[in-house]
Amino acid sequence: MTAVVKAERHLDRIAFLCTPTVEGTAAREALAARYESVAAEEADVIVALGGDGFMLQTLHRFMGTGKPIYGMNRGSVGFLMNDFSVFNLPERLAVAEASFVHPLLMEVIDRDGASSRARAINEVSLLRQSYQAAKMRISIDGQERLDQLAGDGVLVATPVGSTAYNLSAHGPILPLDAPMLALTPLSAFRPRGWRGALLPDRARVTIDILEAEKRPVSAVADHFELRHVHQVSVAMDHETDLILLHDPGHSLNERILREQFGY
Repeated sequence: MTAVVKAERHLDRIAFLCTPTVEGTAAREALAARYESVAAEEADVIVALGGDGFMLQTLHRFMGTGKPIYGMNRGSVGFLMNDFSVFNLPERLAVAEASFVHPLLMEVIDRDGASSRARAINEVSLLRQSYQAAKMRISIDGQERLDQLAGDGVLVATPVGSTAYNLSAHGPILPLDAPMLALTPLSAFRPRGWRGALLPDRARVTIDILEAEKRPVSAVADHFELRHVHQVSVAMDHETDLILLHDPGHSLNERILREQFGY
């Protein structure tokens, strides 16, 4: 579940972080020249200057700290970001709306029997590593639901991530406050007509890789990848909050709603 509320906190100490590009560096220098800044560890709020990829990196870096992230677009798409301006930053922060979201927790067992964990804000995706289609068995909360999915892979997306890779794979857009996950196939060959499923966000998705040595599969949680996986479990981590700040009228919930109407 995701909540959108007014930011009711003191955001006096600001840290500016930027993507290592000409645009990001210039934006950071312009803001630091106008406003007093502190080290990220001492900050009340992190201002991230870049694109959506940099915003995801920043959210991962400060996951579990409780620090809100206010992004300003110095990248390309900027779906998660606010418009960039050097003016009136304290006033914008004071009235910003806070979206509280939860990441996915991915738990993996690889071909050597080793286990690993990683979190994803957008999606966990399983992808074939070779020219052959991947074959997977899908269970929900311990009950087998699909004995074999053959194709390029499958992904589990949060509402935040439903407009990213999930949407490109023709998965559904989820409202930000919908207590749901999207389970979306990637180029499904068998069953060809399967379009995926909508799941409650308390569900645990377990994916077993069939013929794993012959048809190797990698698992990706946002930008973290593990190869030659044999089993992957995915569930929403309700104990971990991420806080994104957006200007009034441009909240993440509003942006996701607009995406459904093509603007």
